[in-house]
Amino acid sequence: MRVMVFSKANEAQPMEPTPEMVEAFAAMDGFIEALVQAGVFVAAAGLKPTAQSKRVLFDGRGGAAAIDGPFTETKEVVVGFSIWEVKDMDEALAWAKRIPAAMAGEVEIRPFMEAADLEGFVSPEEMKAPRDGERGKLGVA
Repeated sequence: MRVMVFSKANEAQPMEPTPEMVEAFAAMDGFIEALVQAGVFVAAAGLKPTAQSKRVLFDGRGGAAAIDGPFTETKEVVVGFSIWEVKDMDEALAWAKRIPAAMAGEVEIRPFMEAADLEGFVSPEEMKAPRDGERGKLGVA
């Protein structure tokens, strides 16, 4: 099973890079190497601070408005993500508990929607239809 692990901001963590973060990044690099060696790692990336971000709000009638960061509510701000291939949610939890403390505010683990989850909603013929190009390599979409 594939899961996405969202790393969320910790109010104690600075939103901007600091010299102290070098150690934290080194610890995280070691953790990612352990994921790679175990065959769990698929992809990961950190995200820039919300001061460099935008949010788009939809009004439900076809309109949209953009809002510039920074966003003040840090406990819900995603600061990075990882994609892992694990046998089950218990394995994902075990790995998540090993995330270096300096990097961990809060993480959320969410399973990917897989083709089998669409049974009953999509015909077997539609499921077998080829998808060319990059689309479909990481998920059902």
